[in-house]
Amino acid sequence: MSNAADNWNPTSWRSADVRQQPTYADQEALQAAAVRLAALPPLVTSWEVETLKGQLASAARGERFVLQGGDCAESFAECTSDSITAKLKILLQMSLVLTHSLKKRVIRIGRFAGQYAKPRSSDTETRSGETLPSYRGDLVNSLDFNAAAREPDPLNLLRGYNRSALTLNFIRGLIDGGFADLHHPEYWNLDFVGHSQNAAEYQRRVESIADSLKFMETLSGVEVGQIDRVDFYASHEALHLVYEQAQTRTVPRREGWYNLSTHLPWIGLRTAFPGSAHIEYARGIRNPLGVKVGTGMAPRDVANLVDVLNPGGEEGRLALIHRCGAENVGRELPPIIEAVSATGKPVLWICDPMHGNTKGTSDGMKTRDFNAILSELEQAFDIHADHGTILGGVHFELTGEDVTECTGGARGLDERGLRRAYRSQVDPRLNYEQALEMALLVARKGAQTS
Repeated sequence: MSNAADNWNPTSWRSADVRQQPTYADQEALQAAAVRLAALPPLVTSWEVETLKGQLASAARGERFVLQGGDCAESFAECTSDSITAKLKILLQMSLVLTHSLKKRVIRIGRFAGQYAKPRSSDTETRSGETLPSYRGDLVNSLDFNAAAREPDPLNLLRGYNRSALTLNFIRGLIDGGFADLHHPEYWNLDFVGHSQNAAEYQRRVESIADSLKFMETLSGVEVGQIDRVDFYASHEALHLVYEQAQTRTVPRREGWYNLSTHLPWIGLRTAFPGSAHIEYARGIRNPLGVKVGTGMAPRDVANLVDVLNPGGEEGRLALIHRCGAENVGRELPPIIEAVSATGKPVLWICDPMHGNTKGTSDGMKTRDFNAILSELEQAFDIHADHGTILGGVHFELTGEDVTECTGGARGLDERGLRRAYRSQVDPRLNYEQALEMALLVARKGAQTS
């Protein structure tokens, strides 16, 4: 496949409709940072990218299932061993639950090692009469509300690269060192099951997983960790186009251009519009791509994006990540599915049940309700089944830590309990217990509809 048109190059996005980019006071410093960034080694390899693309193609056919999850926005301060280990642990445990019920191999894709930039609804923020640039993620500026912190800093591009490299290096070291040891479900923090009506089922499933592992090892005479290596892939929103361009390059013995800052870049809803600079950039790289679609997008525009981003109909090239909200998914998703199906091009369907279910509390905090998240997912499974398409994955904002940002779940967290450990810089995340409970419930629904 040659997905880079004759008139494409890594800078061609600059002539398109550019939005959601920070304004830098010192353009020379920005250019100098970009030159330094472009000279640094890639964070991932083209063969890893192509391997993931092949796995995503199998997920689109219903042979695998994608679990994509991680922080809404990573922070430089939380690039720590404990934080990275917690995220890796919850994704591993969720994927094991999904594999056990769906009887499919799970593709683990983290929202990490680069999720440092965030889109904003406004370029500025006003507090107590003072107006400053909006916080756009640590790749751009700082969360503190003062003029110095909110000024976009070109050196943050290099800091973001360095922390992404540290994260990926640590993850690879953990995996190669045996962190992905599936033999001890008793180490899982399952205290929450005692609060759930489904506690007995959860406990049976965990015990069944342990028994299955022991059975496989008895048959093979080899530990499961030696039978197969657990893979993790990285993804982030390809939002800051100067950063993405700097890590876009050709490689020996392969055709085309690769974004080697991540395995799976995705385009967010705010920048996935006809004529978008982000779409112009994405159409020319060889990576598999994700595109957020849903509320506010015309089905014909979604179909047009499929034609632009995957003109050759390459399997594994394009994932459409739909985010509609529990109240809207039944109305908005079917016409999108129908329009995309009419193109005749293969896509991987993934459900993001988080972003369409964000709401404000009475005292101004952002939260999401566990039951609304679950409802959108369950409806999505049914809608795809009714249309003869396959829901091939889920996309969560989550953490492996004990935060209190989303209401509901087995413990019945309410709005009054949110302030106990609300730590997200931007959007609310499922905590460890909620994420694992969600995996158990999704596994049950997925097994029913597959």
